[in-house]
Amino acid sequence: MDTSGGLPDIAIVDWKAPFRWLAGGWRDLWKAPVPCLTYGLLLAIVSFGIAFALIASDAEFWALALTCGFVFVAPMIAMGLYQAGRSIERGEKPTLGEMLFVRDALRGDLAYLGLFLLLIYLLWGRIAQIVYGLSTYQLHRTVDDFVTFALTTSDGNTMLVTGTLAGGLIAFLTYCGVVVAAPMLLDRNTGVFTAIATSVRAVAENFWPMLLWAAILGVLTLASAATGFIALIVVFPWLGLASWRAYRDLVPGPLQE
Repeated sequence: MDTSGGLPDIAIVDWKAPFRWLAGGWRDLWKAPVPCLTYGLLLAIVSFGIAFALIASDAEFWALALTCGFVFVAPMIAMGLYQAGRSIERGEKPTLGEMLFVRDALRGDLAYLGLFLLLIYLLWGRIAQIVYGLSTYQLHRTVDDFVTFALTTSDGNTMLVTGTLAGGLIAFLTYCGVVVAAPMLLDRNTGVFTAIATSVRAVAENFWPMLLWAAILGVLTLASAATGFIALIVVFPWLGLASWRAYRDLVPGPLQE
């Protein structure tokens, strides 16, 4: 029963829950490996292509900034994986076509959530540019020059610390609003504000487990980017399916048709 002014109930989970979600997502991945890994491969190719184009255009800073900001738009990119998780939970086999063209995602409320995340992503890019601009008067045109500046100079170290703190704060606030909202909008016929409020409540009522889950998502995603995006082929589908399980665990109820 709903006891929160029209909002669904939130389950209380323990600190082990994120590891259960990871284990469940891993099992789900191998129930439908071909479409899920193909989904990850397509994302890895697109991500590598964008990063390569930026680096080839002497825009290494933007390649780094946008890669770090990937976590802001990942919930919407994972929509096909939520669809796959829902199909697997129903005992069905997801197909790549269903994952690439999620019909239930063609809703105004999901579009609003996607626009919100896009604006946050662009805001992060602007903040990163400001932090970089305030840290140096030089333009580092090569990867080696930028890495040397960032790691071996006091101004570069300050830039990294400031950027990490600013990005981490924005990322966590965004995470609070969408970690449950994105799969919930796919699963339930509810409004974007209800979904965001439910997501914030889920984090607030399970703060430490959800903080751990945020750290796992961020570390694995950014570590995958550090492999030249190759690890995204496996890691992104795994985390997407695990995120569907997290939503189902945190917002209990019958699976919507």
